[in-house]
Amino acid sequence: MAQPVPTGTSVRAEDLTAKARIRNAALDLFAERGEEATSLRAIASAAGVTVGLVVHHYGTKEALREAVELAVVERFSDAIASAPPEGTASEVVAARDRAVAEMLESSPAVVDYLRRAILDGRGQRRDLVTKLSELTANQVRDLRRAGLASTKHSLGEQVVTTMVRQLGRLFLQPLVDRIADEFDESLDGARRPQLVVGVRR
Repeated sequence: MAQPVPTGTSVRAEDLTAKARIRNAALDLFAERGEEATSLRAIASAAGVTVGLVVHHYGTKEALREAVELAVVERFSDAIASAPPEGTASEVVAARDRAVAEMLESSPAVVDYLRRAILDGRGQRRDLVTKLSELTANQVRDLRRAGLASTKHSLGEQVVTTMVRQLGRLFLQPLVDRIADEFDESLDGARRPQLVVGVRR
């Protein structure tokens, strides 16, 4: 599978393989419109290819969605891997959280896709939650082996804590911003409220 475009870099569309352009176009359109409202023809047009080439590479829209979600999970994995592994447990965890936050800040389509996919009330994106949970569980296991994560709590508890810490603000900050907008005249721009999310055991 073609590698996803690294975050924080500018890559010209003509420098990507057709398969990667199709996947990236699908991510953008799924994030903007939702999967059901996005046709293969629209994806092909956005990627600058024919519908036949989309079908050749991915077969169905469902398979293309799967490729998009794998690429999203890989961006999380790459962000976590970019964080320095040195320091105390809290420093390593904080560095990983910052790396994920920076990746999301530089990838608005990923943010919008996650919001649509995970908050879909119909529960059709359970597989994306599973993929992200598995990635997080593997990261917790690595930290445990390195002596940087406690073994006093269950793996499930640590996965929940990590995912809520990394994704909670992603989903709830827009609500905070919307409420703040109602009182914009009385808020200093530098002092606008920023959400901090945690889990209490």
